[in-house]
Amino acid sequence: MSAAKFPLGRLVATPNALEHIPNPDIMAALQRHLTGDWGDVDEHDREENELSLKEGFRRLSVYRSVKGVRFWIITEADRSATTVLLPEDY
Repeated sequence: MSAAKFPLGRLVATPNALEHIPNPDIMAALQRHLTGDWGDVDEHDREENELSLKEGFRRLSVYRSVKGVRFWIITEADRSATTVLLPEDY
């Protein structure tokens, strides 16, 4: 396993995300997010996330559950919280 590249802060999830994404999928995605595997983001967002590692900005990762549900993980710039949510929850 790769080492975490940043702290998650407080971990939260929207009720909608908890209803539609199985817990093992959330945990696997959080591990990927922590190690800098940003999932299905475009090249611009990938570059922004890499810059954020250096400059301390917010990070966004995009994943899909085993059932194909697309979801996001966002870590705030101050690392106070990481949120798991569906795009429509934003």
